[in-house]
This record gives sequence, structure tokens and C-alpha cells, in this order.
Amino acid sequence: MHGPTTTNPVPGGIDPQNSIEFFSFDPISSSWTPLPTPPQNPPLHLLHRHPSFLSRNLPIQSLTVSNHLVLIAATTHKLFPALSSPLVFHPESNSWFYGPQISTPRRWCVTGSAQGAVYMASGVGSHYQGDIARSMERWDLNKKRESWGWENKAPLKDGRFSREEVEAVGYRGKLCMVNVKGNAVKEGAVYDVELDKWEEMPQGMVAGWNGPAATMDEGVIYVIDEVKGRLSKYDGEKDCWEKVIELEQLKRAEQITAGRGKICAISAKGEKIIVVDVRDKPARFWEVAPPPGMEVVAVHVLPRMISRQH
Repeated sequence: MHGPTTTNPVPGGIDPQNSIEFFSFDPISSSWTPLPTPPQNPPLHLLHRHPSFLSRNLPIQSLTVSNHLVLIAATTHKLFPALSSPLVFHPESNSWFYGPQISTPRRWCVTGSAQGAVYMASGVGSHYQGDIARSMERWDLNKKRESWGWENKAPLKDGRFSREEVEAVGYRGKLCMVNVKGNAVKEGAVYDVELDKWEEMPQGMVAGWNGPAATMDEGVIYVIDEVKGRLSKYDGEKDCWEKVIELEQLKRAEQITAGRGKICAISAKGEKIIVVDVRDKPARFWEVAPPPGMEVVAVHVLPRMISRQH
């Protein structure tokens, strides 16, 4: 049994240091609380903007698995991979720790979780390598901590998923992903976690995958059409997308997450979080402002943090 959830985004500071800070939003008190400072050995350098990339932000890739927040890939100020091991936050103990060392630290990669395991695929290390761009690895958090490590899984057929950050969405024992964001022509891929096998994505699924996507309890996929601001859910039996709600506020949404019957979406430029309760008919929504002076880089839903009196 879980208590009320807390939304844990990763807002990026807009100061000249290009720093990233971590906050927890408590929906009961409607207040933001800073998370403890992550370990600084080694020093943490996560770059979100760079003068050479004025038209786009550099991705800081994060996900949730088994009630943990995992930072798994990012870029340093020298444009190298920033994380040699996943940086993990556990809300229930209010603590950070590092996961097992990644064989080849990378960025611009595929990241996702399914059935209590983290998956990392493709991407670029300090420079492009074809074998890395096709690789797939798994870190299984169901194992005891002393047995944690990354294991190689079936590789991708090519390196087309190393062009930008890719969200792999857990869905009914599979990971689903597309290689290009937005409404551009794209290629989809599906990975069966039990069979360790890659499959073609159903035509209807890839056709309607026109923006950021997330899964609700690995049973339903939701996607936002970035142009129309339309939130839809996937019907696996009919291979089609069903409209849930269409909102002006969801246009150009940058990232979404799902949990406890709610979809949380980062609006354009990280200025606010749009929350949609998909359990209501019709669905209702409201907005949450980030901490003052901050913009939202990523948002996740995790168990509520319990304050401890000392």
C-alpha cells in the first residue's frame, strides 16, 4: 500500500552556472521542498545549455524504477558523458547513492524501465562508435544490491537511436520507443524483455506517437501530440490512439510522466507543469508552478517523502 504520491521534477536553474537542483512537490501542502544535495564525489556536472547549441537544450535523462529516481545520462561542459554510474535517489530513505558502473558512459541514448529493471541502449560515448550505438544493457534492481551490475542484451539492428535522447516506455512486458521526437517521420522499435528480442512497432502505434510519451503502471501508454496539444492513450487491441483531452496548455509539451491516475506534463520552456487527472470523465486538469526562479527540466511521480524528526 502506498501513500499519496509526490511529484519529483528536476528543475534546472537559469543562473550562469547552469546548475541543476532537485525539488519535491507535496500535493497535499502544495509546496516545494529541496531534496538533499547529491554526493559530490565525483563532482556532478550536468549541463543543460551550451553556447554551441543555442537552439536546443542538452538532455539530462532520468527515469523512475521501483520507487527510485534514476539519473542515467547527461553531458558535461566539455560535451562528454557526465555519468559513469547512475545517480539514484530513494524518497523513502531520503538519500542518494550511485548504481553500478556503466560499461561505456554515454549520452543521446535510449533509457527506460520495465518490470523493475533499467535499460540503456544506443547513444554516443566520448565519440561515436557503431557497436555502442547498437548496444543494449540492463540493470536489474530486483536482484540484491551486492549482485547489481549491467548485463548485455540483444543489440539493435542499427545506430538510428543515437541521434537524440529517446524514451523507452514500458508496456505489457515490452519497451516501446521511437527514434525521433515530434511529428517528424520516425522509426519505431519494440523490445520484448522476456524473450530478449526486438520487434517491429505496430503501424498504428508509431503513426500516432507524435510527442512525449509515458506509461501508467506499464499497462497504458499516453502520448501528447506536440502540435495539437492532444493527450491520447493507446488501444493495443485496435492498434489506434484514443483522444483523452485536447488543451492549448499541452502544445509543445516537452516531457510527461504518469502515475496514480494522473499525467504530469512539462509545458513549453519548462515554465509550468500541467497535471491531467485521466480518471475523471471528462478529464480535468490544473497547473503547478515551479519553484521561484526555476524552470522544469524533468518531472517524475514517486512515493511521498516522509519527514523525519530528529
